[in-house]
Amino acid sequence: MKKLLFCYDGPLRKDEKSQYYGSALNDEVFKRYEVIASKVTIAIRIKKIKQEEEKKRFLKITKEKYNILECPNISSVKGLLFRKEECRKILEKEIMNSDYIIARLPSMIGNLSIDIAKKLNKPYLIELVGCPWDALWNHSLKGKLFAPIMTYMTKKRVKRAQYVLYVTKEFLQRRYPTNGKSINCSNVLLNDIDEKNLETRKNRIYENKNSVKVIATTAAVNVKYKGQKYVIKSINELKKHGKIYEYWIIGGGDNSYLKKFVTRYKIENQIKFLGPLPHDKVFEKLKNVDIYIQPSKQEGLPRSLIEAMSMGCLCIGSRTGGIPELLEEKYIFEKGNVKQLVRIIENIKINDYLEQGKKNFQTSKNYQKEILEERRSNFYKDFSKNSEERNV
Repeated sequence: MKKLLFCYDGPLRKDEKSQYYGSALNDEVFKRYEVIASKVTIAIRIKKIKQEEEKKRFLKITKEKYNILECPNISSVKGLLFRKEECRKILEKEIMNSDYIIARLPSMIGNLSIDIAKKLNKPYLIELVGCPWDALWNHSLKGKLFAPIMTYMTKKRVKRAQYVLYVTKEFLQRRYPTNGKSINCSNVLLNDIDEKNLETRKNRIYENKNSVKVIATTAAVNVKYKGQKYVIKSINELKKHGKIYEYWIIGGGDNSYLKKFVTRYKIENQIKFLGPLPHDKVFEKLKNVDIYIQPSKQEGLPRSLIEAMSMGCLCIGSRTGGIPELLEEKYIFEKGNVKQLVRIIENIKINDYLEQGKKNFQTSKNYQKEILEERRSNFYKDFSKNSEERNV
């Protein structure tokens, strides 16, 4: 029976009944590792869920299938100074009893697990799911101070790794190259891409060509680097030019920061905060969206953008992470550049909606679950086989 240890900062959530919950991390994600191991343990930090309402935003993790190893938070200066050794002891014990290590980066728990695995001569594979420089630099003043350190730590470990899975096609590979085997395989998986979406899109375009166009973004509203404020500013600028758009903001969190801009520009009748929506409801909303914008200041490969593409939306994105790998150059704007974003929107012609919708729909097919799962599984199996041969 092979044992695999997955190491990442996370966090996962935990309720008063010791049940664990995740969003991007869930049963479906952890099931991937069962192709090479019959027992999967997750080493990760934990946050407590205080309100019943919070649980609805996350997916329950099956404790009977996956063992959760709670680790202290070492992603802060205080954590590094006072809890690193505690975390090291927890990881070292588990790594010693594991056959494979999957370290998801960027993360401090991932970094530490790699160092221990190397020391104990345990095979490890890195999953690089984001850029620490972009994530930290756009986060806060403390983040700017820590960004160079975390970037160096990530580059060093990725360079020396024997196996690296990147979620982008080119972006992360350029910034964090490896000397080992690598694969590009997005962690975005689309279950069903329905050809009817294009017919629905076509009907909307021509039936509503003279109506107010709807723009949308799906992202947490309390995370400033998600960039919704730049779209709000663009809506205001477009209004000055006599062009009225409606903006739907989908996502959970405290929206008071964004509402300040809405009030300042007096465009309350154009902005709708729809709050967090179940996945199926998001897709229903996307059917009635004309332009989807991903205005983030940092991203890996955004799931919400690919989902909008699968619905045949004309999409616009900022030049960050893997976004330029998905969209045509004329639909990319520099991070935070409102003038560029306004110019792109103003230059859209009626035929562009269908033309780009078709192109985006076809691109989204590359992220169908069965295609990516097979690709990923083969990479894990090669890692496992190579690890076994090393130990013979």
